[in-house]
Amino acid sequence: MVDIVDVATRSRMMSGIQGKNTEPEVLIRKALHARGFRFRLHVKHLPGKPDLVLPKYNAVVFVHGCFWHGHTCRYFKVPQTRPDFWLEKIGKNQIRDRSHEASLLGQGWRVLVVWECAVRSMKREKSLLLIDLMAEWLINGNEYLQIDENACSLTALVTTSKV
Repeated sequence: MVDIVDVATRSRMMSGIQGKNTEPEVLIRKALHARGFRFRLHVKHLPGKPDLVLPKYNAVVFVHGCFWHGHTCRYFKVPQTRPDFWLEKIGKNQIRDRSHEASLLGQGWRVLVVWECAVRSMKREKSLLLIDLMAEWLINGNEYLQIDENACSLTALVTTSKV
C-alpha cells in the first residue's frame, strides 16, 4: 500500500513522536505525585532510562506505547507500508526491553511496566483503578509486574510473573 502523505510530511510527523514526557507518562506521574509518591525521571545511569524511578520503593516504572513496544492488544497493528521494516524494528525494541528489565532485576530493582492501553482505559472509564494497582504494587508488590487494559477492568485480577 502506498503512503497517503509525501515523504517530507511523513518525516515531519515521525519526528514529532516523543520518547519522553508522553501523555500517558504525564498522566501517571501526576496521579502518583498527588498520592504522595516521589520519583525521579529518566535516570540515565539505569538500563533503559526508566520513565519513573522510585528509590524509596526500590522500583522503576516503564510506560510503554503499545505500538512501539509490540503489545498484543487492540491498539497494535502492523503498518501496511513496509511491514518487514516495522516488525524488525518492534522486535528489536522488545528484545531491548527484556534485556533492560533483566538487568534492572539483576541489580535488585523491582520493575513495573504500564502499557498505553491501560492508561487509555483509565482515561476512558474515568477510573483510578490503574493508579490504585500501581500504588498497591509499589508498597507491597513483587519484583515484576505488567499492567495492561485487561488488568484495569474492575473484574480482572492482577498477576505477577518473572521476566
